[in-house]
Amino acid sequence: MAMKLIAQVKLQPTAGQYQSLLNTLETVNDAANYISQHAWETKTFRQYDLHHLLYYDIRNRFALTAQIVVRVLSKVINGYKLDRKCLRKFKRHGSIAYDKRILSWKADAVSIWTTGGRLKIPFVAGDRQKELLQHRSGEADLVLRNGEFYLHQVCEMEEPPPGDPREFLGIDLGIVNIAADSDGALYSGGQVNGLRKRHAKLRGRLQSKQTKAAKRLLKKRSRKEKRFATHVNHCISKSVVAKAKDSGRGIALEDLTHIRDRASVRKAQRRQHHSWAFSQLRQFIEYKARLAGVLVKLVDPRNTSRTCPQCGCIDKHNRPSQSLFSCVSCGFSAPADTVAASIIAGRGLVNDPYFSPVPSGVG
Repeated sequence: MAMKLIAQVKLQPTAGQYQSLLNTLETVNDAANYISQHAWETKTFRQYDLHHLLYYDIRNRFALTAQIVVRVLSKVINGYKLDRKCLRKFKRHGSIAYDKRILSWKADAVSIWTTGGRLKIPFVAGDRQKELLQHRSGEADLVLRNGEFYLHQVCEMEEPPPGDPREFLGIDLGIVNIAADSDGALYSGGQVNGLRKRHAKLRGRLQSKQTKAAKRLLKKRSRKEKRFATHVNHCISKSVVAKAKDSGRGIALEDLTHIRDRASVRKAQRRQHHSWAFSQLRQFIEYKARLAGVLVKLVDPRNTSRTCPQCGCIDKHNRPSQSLFSCVSCGFSAPADTVAASIIAGRGLVNDPYFSPVPSGVG
């Protein structure tokens, strides 16, 4: 079984090549909007029909080659697959897809079609991206972000079959501690939460000024917090998966789907609660575990922080503070997040219920 991953590389065009790439984005997206307008007015949403109606018109009107016309038609149709209730519009500098007929990879450069002709443009990539590029499959997207051009190439990696572990490494997700495992390791969220708090104060001051310089600084810093939190989640997930693989265990995670709808917090905690990137951390753990052949199991999160691992007592008073667990029944005491992670690990060992199918004719 193969998993699809994205290898992101940064292009290093000359000034002339940069302008050609920019013109290409603008021309292709202008063509996409022209096709979209026609599709909306005529209610023609099948690629086969649009191809026969507009193929030669698009080639002549926008001076595009055959294969790029096919790609832009596909882009419009994919947009209408999401929603046919309104006219689909495409940003002038929105990403466009390339296949192997109009993009080829060299050792340290790409040969890419543009409106200015075929160009050979060098790129830079990390060791991980270069490894992924050995497994290229499918399309690559040309993306303009913050004035820089990137290629996002789809790659397919083979997954080893997951084992059948007899033990699980429980992972408790939180805010004060981003994660805690059943072995007692804590992954503190203090650095991330501190950065978010500083950024929130800075955004408030800059937004109140409403000057051009303040808006430029807001735009410059807009992605910094997100990049840092993503980096931390990558580091935590890598450490968790490595520990589980080295010890021959599976990974047990709480199923926190729709947690923000179920949980209520005080007004002062809303910003912190809604910036909690637990879903991203879970995704990182899951895909890294699949590549490592480690089984991941989602368990019921109810009462994991209130259950005593010694006597099984469930009581909200077992959690006298955020950091401490102290059982009111047997007196067992330990760090609260570690206790919750151990409960999660135990639930990972419980087999999922099996429901036999109801025979036909039985109601």
